[in-house]
Amino acid sequence: MLLAPVAAQDEPPANLVKQVAEKESENAAERDHYTYRQSVVVEELDKRGTRDGIYREVRDVIFLQSGERSEKFIEGPVNYLHRLRLTPEDFRDIREVQPFLFTKDLLWLYATKFRGSETVEGIDCWVLDVAPRQTFEGMRQFEGTLWVDKKTLNTVRTFGRAVPEILNSKTENLFPQFATVRRPVDGTHWFPVQTLADDVLPFRTGPLHMRMTIHYENYRRFGAESSITFEEPGAKP
Repeated sequence: MLLAPVAAQDEPPANLVKQVAEKESENAAERDHYTYRQSVVVEELDKRGTRDGIYREVRDVIFLQSGERSEKFIEGPVNYLHRLRLTPEDFRDIREVQPFLFTKDLLWLYATKFRGSETVEGIDCWVLDVAPRQTFEGMRQFEGTLWVDKKTLNTVRTFGRAVPEILNSKTENLFPQFATVRRPVDGTHWFPVQTLADDVLPFRTGPLHMRMTIHYENYRRFGAESSITFEEPGAKP
């Protein structure tokens, strides 16, 4: 008889990517049943790091009486940016890329690379790099890294940028690196709660330091009477 080999502590499941995508699909499907408030602040910063311009909006993601999902402005938009111009791609990224969920239907679009394990937000995580196999005109995609809870396979944190950048002789549409943090909302499903970007965009006319903050708050399941309180990882009941 032979002694069965002991699996290495940091050896991931053979089908890790598939399991992560299945968990992400569960979270995405559940999030589609929630209303929430999304606040966005984009700032231009001068050479000293002082705010020199700002864009601000607050909108609620809601359901109409018909059951159709919609959005309603609560504040703004207020735009006092001087050099930056927010484009339709920026607003698509705010909706689709900053809260990126790596669902099953996206598997064919992305190549993945296992990077090992790290502790993030106090949680022992697998680390996966994801990148588009190919970029497509008119499609916004994510390129970056996922930190995945080893126990639950929920994504705890993402870091990366929206791609592709749009460059031609007349246009420079550049996008910052960002990090998005998630939290559990019901003990099972993890939703985005905050996105932070602090980057210098290398425009041909000169570098521009910008900062973006997005908060996703007041998650409430459609039809429920009470709002969701976020659970801190590792918190005792």
